[in-house]
Amino acid sequence: MLTINNLVKRHGSQEVLSKISFKAHPGRVTGFLGPNGAGKSSTLRILLGLDQATSGNALVNGVSYRELPNPLTTVGAALGGASAHRTRTGRAHLRWVAHSAGFPSSRVDEVLEMVDLSNAASMRVGKYSLGMSQRLGLATALLGDPKILILDEPVNGLDPEGIRWIRMFLRERAEAGNTVLLSSHLMGELAETVDDVVIINKGKIMSDGTLEEVMDGYFTLEEAFFALTSQNGRVEK
Repeated sequence: MLTINNLVKRHGSQEVLSKISFKAHPGRVTGFLGPNGAGKSSTLRILLGLDQATSGNALVNGVSYRELPNPLTTVGAALGGASAHRTRTGRAHLRWVAHSAGFPSSRVDEVLEMVDLSNAASMRVGKYSLGMSQRLGLATALLGDPKILILDEPVNGLDPEGIRWIRMFLRERAEAGNTVLLSSHLMGELAETVDDVVIINKGKIMSDGTLEEVMDGYFTLEEAFFALTSQNGRVEK
């Protein structure tokens, strides 16, 4: 369970997040959707202990990320690709992360297979396409076999086949009882993936509910998104 409680983040006089609250539940894929600059990355950084909130809190299974005894076995996160050194191979990057976290080296080949990157494991990361970097980031997040997966723009750079693959992969993770939170500004690619939707704009939650609830009265999720983000306050259903 991921729980965001009345989260506020200010940079000087600018309020980046304005008392936002929502939850991501086990067994479901939650889409955290909003335009660029809406506050998605700020929320995820606070959730993962990379930044500090002005007030409110972000909890993982009832505690802050920094209080988790071995966070990589609880939460797997991929924010902005693999963040791997360009001169390392994909396999070397994963081995370094696994060694640092105390995971067995055998896990490296397992996650490479899971993300269909085994054939490119010996290639230097600097030669990876954007889609391959996305898969390497996902493989890194999966090293600890976490029950919670947090992904930022997971379909960015993927071709249609890659998008279908990530959709099936995330659905399987959720159906196995895991919590999946994915952040994106791409609505069309996610409509067939998510169970629940949280729409944020200008640091405020505009809508929060099941996919069906958020789409109520609209033909598509994209239509709902643009209608809701064009308004100034929270939309109550």
